Amino acid sequence: MIVLSEDSQRTSGRDAQSMNITAGKAVAESVRTTLGPKGMDKMLVDSSGGVVVTNDGVTILKEMDIDHPAANMIVEVSETQEDEVGDGTTTAVVIAGELLDQAEELIESDIHPTTLAQGYRQAAEKAKELLAEDAIDVSAEDREELVKIASTAMTGKGAESAKDHLAELVVDAVLAVQDEDGIDTDNVSVEKVVGGSIDNSELVEGVIVDKERVDDNMPYMVEDANVALFDGALEVKETEIDAEVNVTDPDQLQQFLDQEEKQLKEMVDKLADAGADVVFVGDGIDDMAQHYLAQEGILAVRRAKNSDLKRLARATGARVVGNLDDIEESDLGFAGSVAQKDVGGDERIFVEDVEDAKAVTMILRGGTEHVVDEVERAIDDSLGVVRVTLEDGKVLPGGGAPETDLALELRDFADSVGGREQLAVEAFADALEVIPRTLAENAGLDPIDSLVDLRARHDAGEFGAGLDAYTGEVIDMEAEGVTEPLRVKTQAIESATEAAVMILRIDDVIAAGDLSGGQVGDDDGDDGGAPGGMGGGMGGMGGMGGMGGAM
Repeated sequence: MIVLSEDSQRTSGRDAQSMNITAGKAVAESVRTTLGPKGMDKMLVDSSGGVVVTNDGVTILKEMDIDHPAANMIVEVSETQEDEVGDGTTTAVVIAGELLDQAEELIESDIHPTTLAQGYRQAAEKAKELLAEDAIDVSAEDREELVKIASTAMTGKGAESAKDHLAELVVDAVLAVQDEDGIDTDNVSVEKVVGGSIDNSELVEGVIVDKERVDDNMPYMVEDANVALFDGALEVKETEIDAEVNVTDPDQLQQFLDQEEKQLKEMVDKLADAGADVVFVGDGIDDMAQHYLAQEGILAVRRAKNSDLKRLARATGARVVGNLDDIEESDLGFAGSVAQKDVGGDERIFVEDVEDAKAVTMILRGGTEHVVDEVERAIDDSLGVVRVTLEDGKVLPGGGAPETDLALELRDFADSVGGREQLAVEAFADALEVIPRTLAENAGLDPIDSLVDLRARHDAGEFGAGLDAYTGEVIDMEAEGVTEPLRVKTQAIESATEAAVMILRIDDVIAAGDLSGGQVGDDDGDDGGAPGGMGGGMGGMGGMGGMGGAM
């Protein structure tokens, strides 16, 4: 017996499962039309009137105000996919939704959810094994292949019109920041500029700091610059305790001010003696210090972010110092050019011509802010897939080819699985075919005809046969250069399966308060109130209901 407060609500058994499955399917349905090169965009308007136009699955789900806990589990699938790989977020969510849809039919046929969960896990493990066996090896030196992978990740997104140019920039950027520790794409900074066309986007092998020099008397440009990085303030230190200075004579005041100036002059002299031509300061710079720096011909920037200092250190080879008393010539970095330039009406500091650019900056341009934002999202996806490809060295053909092949292989595998789990494995195989089917639907093709053609080609042993969304024909995706990293697919299958299994294993929802703006179950804890629970459950997806018209 469970004793609940008056505000608590409960849904049990088949009703709870049905409510959660419906919520999960609704999330998947909301992004399904964005899948593939012919996917549509969504316009999301927040409560303050801000507008986001995108077809990036994880962005759509983050922007939507989703309250339902089961629906949020599906949202987490997209976030995990984004964090681990950078691309394939919509694929992961759509597969999760279809696994739930297939499970619903089996539950209605009295297959127990635990049996389903077991079968799904077996199918997922087998699927990952099969994908690893069929994956195509890619060499890190094969630049042409890397460019194709980067280009595939941008297909169907706002950056598609300039994907060839942008793919080259992405590959250059990832190869530049690669080191013995691996690849950290955080070292690829993105600066967005509204104005010009996407084709005007460029890669700067170095760092762009969104600041200006602190004094107009400082040089605009310094060539062959020794760069100092100081994570502190060029200001007179304040006392750490409350203190008063009583001045009884004008001469004493002058001595006090002279002493402050002397301290500031000593700080600047230490930078000059070390040989610094440019200094980036993490905190403030006193007006008098600015004057002395300008006299020495040193270009100075204040309040540089920690992330900027780290990237400048990687790019120039400088060491970030916390105390100017210790600064030496060996702490300085080098840049062939440090200059203040105008970019789209904003002045920024460019640190370029570095010996080994382990931090780079991409300048993305576009006609409107919405365009530039969507290009940035496409670039993020593309950076992720190139990174993963270099790390793993394995890719798969696109166009729904891996999913079609897995579906056939898993149906054969199901025959070797005993018990009712066999039905779950077959359901898993059917669920995977949602990807080629959706690609066909979004391209305006007949999904049944497309799926029949794909199955026939894969039955004949053509692993790379995928759907060309532009012509409607089934072609060899590998030969066409349409490939994506192995990890995109394995991670999508793994995350989708885990989320679906977790949702299916829930047979009781006890909410401390109103779960979803509607009645979830009767307060007396019995299984009644299912219709209210379902209605409430979906209503509780908050922004989803409101966004429906916008989509």
